[in-house]
Amino acid sequence: MPPLHPNAQAVADRLAALEVAGQVHMFSERVATAAQAAERLGVSIGAIANSLVFDGDGRPFLILASGAHRVDTDKCAALLGVQRLRRATPEFVRAATGQPIGGVAPVGHPQPLPTLVDVALRQYETVWAAAGHPNASFPTTFDELLRITHGTATEVAG
Repeated sequence: MPPLHPNAQAVADRLAALEVAGQVHMFSERVATAAQAAERLGVSIGAIANSLVFDGDGRPFLILASGAHRVDTDKCAALLGVQRLRRATPEFVRAATGQPIGGVAPVGHPQPLPTLVDVALRQYETVWAAAGHPNASFPTTFDELLRITHGTATEVAG
């Protein structure tokens, strides 16, 4: 396995501090989509926890969505109490998380982000989340994602 990228190492350190047992894995090639990650890991696309940053009235929000779902932004905006929720720009994501799009981890951001966790992830014994770099991921569980993000379990798809 390749050595951890500095962003992935920072996430690995944060996960260790949070007593997460799963170890960060680096892929040798970029894994840009949930489908690619699922294929490389040999799991269902639904077991991939996409970390999606949204701009809600100028504030960052994190939605951990099953790779099998599209986020219903109107529904999630109402849940988060914002007028409008839209996909954040790469610059907005980097400023809010310190991590690039495609590699945003559920943790390790400069400030904790209000987080929604897709209840569809509950059906998988193990889910995989990004770890600070597009080539990095780690295994976890639905309950652990709720614990480490202080997230709210909800249906995020329409």
